[in-house]
Amino acid sequence: MIAKRFSKGFTIIELLVVVAIIAVLAAIVLVNVTSYIAKGKDAAIKGNLSTIQVNSAVYYDGQSPSTYVGFITACGAAPTGASGFTGPANAITAAGGTTSCPASTATAACVRSTLNGGGSYCVDSTGFKGAPTAGTDCAGADLTCQ
Repeated sequence: MIAKRFSKGFTIIELLVVVAIIAVLAAIVLVNVTSYIAKGKDAAIKGNLSTIQVNSAVYYDGQSPSTYVGFITACGAAPTGASGFTGPANAITAAGGTTSCPASTATAACVRSTLNGGGSYCVDSTGFKGAPTAGTDCAGADLTCQ
């Protein structure tokens, strides 16, 4: 009679192959997840800059005579009589952005932030939202991004 040999369990080589495959798959997932986190933070920065832009228009319309003066006192900090407006600027900082904005003028306001994925994003009182043109980053007398 021929004896049958049954193996119980796995060999060390089989276990090492399985662990190696799992490690490669985990590395692929980790790279993709970190890029999605950066994209999500950039989307949050852009959304908060848009909030600042909309609030600047509301502030402008509420002043008599209409002016942006006093709206941007410290890069999105609360203008006079509008306590609690620091939320968007604080959220930009929490998402990894760095805001940059000069004091607003009577007819213009502009805010820019760096993005986690590189580059920057800018909004201004003309309605522009996007990457600023080189050399016009909230600069000049008209405080525009274009």
